[in-house]
Amino acid sequence: MKSFDETLALFADENSRKALRTMHRGIEREALRIAPDGKLAMTPHPQALGAALTHSRITTDYSESLMEFITPVYEDIGQLLTGLTETHAYAVQHLNGEKLWPVSMPCYVGDERDIPISWYGTSNTGTLKRTYRKGLTYRYGALMQIIAGVHFNFSVDDAVWQHLYQHSDKQLPLKDFISERYFDLIRNYRRTVWVLPYLFGASPALCRSFLKEQRTDLKFLQHSKGTLYLPHATSLRMSDLGYTNKEQETLSINYNSLNEYLSGIKAAIHMPSKKFADIGVKVDGEYRQLNANILQIENEFYAPIRAKRVVKRGEKPSEALCRAGVQYIEVRALDVNPFSPIGINACQVRFLDLFLLYCLFTPSPVIDADGEKELAANLKAVVMEGRKPQLTLSRNQQAVTLQQWLGEIFDGMRRIAALIDGDGKEYLQALDYWQQAVADPEMTLSGRIWQTLTDTGLDHGTWMRQLSEQYYQQLKQQPLSDAVTASFEAEAAASLEQQLQIEQADTLTFDEYLAAYFGNKQSMDEPVH
Repeated sequence: MKSFDETLALFADENSRKALRTMHRGIEREALRIAPDGKLAMTPHPQALGAALTHSRITTDYSESLMEFITPVYEDIGQLLTGLTETHAYAVQHLNGEKLWPVSMPCYVGDERDIPISWYGTSNTGTLKRTYRKGLTYRYGALMQIIAGVHFNFSVDDAVWQHLYQHSDKQLPLKDFISERYFDLIRNYRRTVWVLPYLFGASPALCRSFLKEQRTDLKFLQHSKGTLYLPHATSLRMSDLGYTNKEQETLSINYNSLNEYLSGIKAAIHMPSKKFADIGVKVDGEYRQLNANILQIENEFYAPIRAKRVVKRGEKPSEALCRAGVQYIEVRALDVNPFSPIGINACQVRFLDLFLLYCLFTPSPVIDADGEKELAANLKAVVMEGRKPQLTLSRNQQAVTLQQWLGEIFDGMRRIAALIDGDGKEYLQALDYWQQAVADPEMTLSGRIWQTLTDTGLDHGTWMRQLSEQYYQQLKQQPLSDAVTASFEAEAAASLEQQLQIEQADTLTFDEYLAAYFGNKQSMDEPVH
């Protein structure tokens, strides 16, 4: 692979710089619905928003209360965020006074057993999706499953791949070359993923009520009467309290190539788990989970980044990757930004563009077992104490301060920004904004959150309720054009009709459907987590 300098030099002319500016992005933002009293909403997904099973922009994740807003793919950042804002606004205007919780970690959750699992109708496809979520409940508990996040989908333009390919040794077909380079990106991302919780981590504190009876070795301090925190934490969402799975630590899935990754996934979905077998699969005629393997399906594999390709009907994600290679990557390490009504802002998007291009352009050797331990330790250190002065990480088994390493990454991204900006300054300005946080951890999102809690003396939950009301009013009053409103109304109606058609088309019992699904028949739909 070429050096970082050599790769940058390939984009020195205006035509290749223009290709580099053409990036394709999509956002998936999760948000809990809360009742007017601030507690978790127990109402069904509103029918006015269509069917969660089939709607392309408004759906649910684990719970009926955990909404997910999905954008189409955009090249223009302004259009991307406008589309996401319109989806939020239309939803809020049809929630009958319910609001959206503006941060990742839940609060005011009553009995965990009352958290409503998502309902997708009576079809076999819908039943499979719901049963998968029941399995998550039995395996990990419901609280972990209602932690919200933001997913960022990203790909470079075909012209960039053609340009890079023309300047490669061409030993691989183009499709395989693209997959190989995306896995280069993924490995570098995993080495430096700690950058994202450092800058964008937004869960340094949580409501005491979230812990319930959960045991933890974390040495929490208390702020006000209802808030627990760690002094230098950035993203408790990404800690052992959050979206993790210890059972999966036994898996040996690596990202050194697409083939090795797919082999690891295949082994994992067929690997029995004694712990999960004790739950039972079908008990007294009712399914508790889809199977007793370490992964019920591929989507249960928790990772801060995924290689993706749009699936055809009947394909599993790994089958799509095997068929045609990597099409885009999904960044999954982002907390909900409580300073934005839609959970993310343009300055973050531009930083993500630069960061992912930096990961793509930087040479990316394979990662061995020691490297895996090192990157896991770095991520844990930043999640738990990323704002600690002079925090030391490990790079190639050598100690380096977070500030030094981050400064070097910013230097590389600044050179990419200069290529992309041309006559503009938007990317350099985004870097300038986040550069403040390199030297001053209090300029990170987690630092700003903690400063607000300190300055106001508010409980975390009280402040979040105030923000949820503020954003509710803002989105409630967001003007939507007649065309936008008509588009949402039409899709809601079409999604309900499509769900009905799926239900009416079923000919198999669920037992038969499940057997066929895991037997790899091509008439089944893959549930999306």
